[in-house]
Amino acid sequence: MAGPTDSLPPTALVRMFARELAAGRATWFSLPGGTRLFEAGEDADQFYLLRAGRLGAFRPAAGRAPSFLGVIRPGEPVGETALIVGTRHTATVAALRDSELLALSRDDFFELVETDPSVMTEVARLALLRARQLFFGGGVSAPSAFGLVSLSRSVRARDLAGALAARMSEGGWRVATVGSEAMFAPTEWFSNVERDNDFVLYAAEAEESAWSHAVDRQVDRLLQLVDADDAPPPTVADVPLEPMAASQLMDLVIVQAEGAQAPTGAEAWIEALAPARHFQLRRGDAGDLARIARVLTSQSVGLVLSGGGARAYAHVGVIRALRERGVPIDFVGGVSMGAIIGAGVAMGWGDDELDARIRKAFVETSPLDDISLPLVAMTRGDKVRERLAEHFGERTIPDLWLPFFCLSTNLTTAAYELHRTGLVREALRASVALPGLLPPVTVGKNVLVDGAVLKNFPTDVMRSIQLGPIVGVDVGRARSIEADDVRAPDSVWRWLVSGEWRRGPPIVSVLIRAATIRGEPEVLAAREAADVLIEPDIEAIEIRDWKAYDRAVDSGYRGAMQVLDRLDRPVIDLRRPPQPQLASRKASAGG
Repeated sequence: MAGPTDSLPPTALVRMFARELAAGRATWFSLPGGTRLFEAGEDADQFYLLRAGRLGAFRPAAGRAPSFLGVIRPGEPVGETALIVGTRHTATVAALRDSELLALSRDDFFELVETDPSVMTEVARLALLRARQLFFGGGVSAPSAFGLVSLSRSVRARDLAGALAARMSEGGWRVATVGSEAMFAPTEWFSNVERDNDFVLYAAEAEESAWSHAVDRQVDRLLQLVDADDAPPPTVADVPLEPMAASQLMDLVIVQAEGAQAPTGAEAWIEALAPARHFQLRRGDAGDLARIARVLTSQSVGLVLSGGGARAYAHVGVIRALRERGVPIDFVGGVSMGAIIGAGVAMGWGDDELDARIRKAFVETSPLDDISLPLVAMTRGDKVRERLAEHFGERTIPDLWLPFFCLSTNLTTAAYELHRTGLVREALRASVALPGLLPPVTVGKNVLVDGAVLKNFPTDVMRSIQLGPIVGVDVGRARSIEADDVRAPDSVWRWLVSGEWRRGPPIVSVLIRAATIRGEPEVLAAREAADVLIEPDIEAIEIRDWKAYDRAVDSGYRGAMQVLDRLDRPVIDLRRPPQPQLASRKASAGG
């Protein structure tokens, strides 16, 4: 008769648990999918080993959904770092599917490692590996089993799974697609499929209700597929959350018509399903398909753009350089002026359109010359509001082509506000509301101002959203303002006649720089989270020099090219390590 550890690799940990089970000191128990093993903040008094199933690790975040750190697979320990160090758990661990675990008390574990040092050596190696993965954003282990469940009969999950598998296979990955024919397969069959492939895509059609529920309890992450032309059924919001949705591991793919000019339908589906992320997919569009394939293989690229007044024009040059070098942009996030330029990318604007719109909105005439009596701010903010409305119209953030976020600072709650829903123009207006320069935005009782006040380079927010490489462009680290930048004009009359007043008085530089300056520890942490860090040489560009567009764009382009030229591999491959199966196949082929 097979023992509880026979299906696991013969490591020192597995051998230890086999001995302790036989001696009656270790226990064996099951954990239903969606159930939590322990919460962040709890005492670490048990040492666990996952025997079967999958666990997910999550880091709590104040006022937001927990960040997904990664997957724990059979044969791996659970919660070992906190137990060894003697601290409370820093992450929450929950079952992504029905799982089985082995447990040993803390005292018994330490007694055993004294007689078998190889166990502690193995645990220390795993703990260090996980710490390194978490530091570089790789998580415990990236998801490899995905469910594609259709909620619209016009969207065929098996067809999409096949197309994605073909695209992923082009990168050398071994990918299997599994449909409802596996409905009654034994547990071992699923384990073997997942062991023999780098990725497994489980596909369930809208009419396959039982199989859909089985898929939800079998995968590391779930993608629900809907037709943009369909309305959510009135009962969809009343359905109890399955493990994937409850753990914020359910994404939404909104299938748009072939050749659609602008996405539609996202708001209603997002309100009904509350997905962790959503993606737009035009029928027959190879670029959209490739983007989702990169997301599944942790090769998607997130672009983060900081604020910095007129210096943020450099972002336009960076984007041009990335596109010329074939670096995809799959997620976009930004703050202040970086948010406006990033939103243009998420809208689908090409280089020429992005250039033309930014010139028209901010360069040809000043956006900050509607001076008012400074009771709340120096300007009325009408020009900024009008220009955002002109270029972004009634488009909502969910109905952008790319996943997008921007930040504002909530003065009421003393925390940053993450904008991922609502009108684009309203979110951007809050993100650029520099205190003292533009009037704040009020939403209910909340007062929102420029996001740079609390977080000007949100690479950590991007990391909580996606596992792939991050390209960060920081224009807030250039030389601070100097005495000449804030000297009052010798003659106010000449200053008015010359038109210099349209740039704003010198106090504008003080306000912008004061909002974007950050403490060194925070800056270093944000920079470390970027896999590709681009810092254009823009020190010669004054923060409020809205006419310095061409110089700033050129600096951004040249700075990006210099950084890209130093990379030893494509950006998409900077973070995703080869799966064991892929590495062994390459080794056997002499590659």
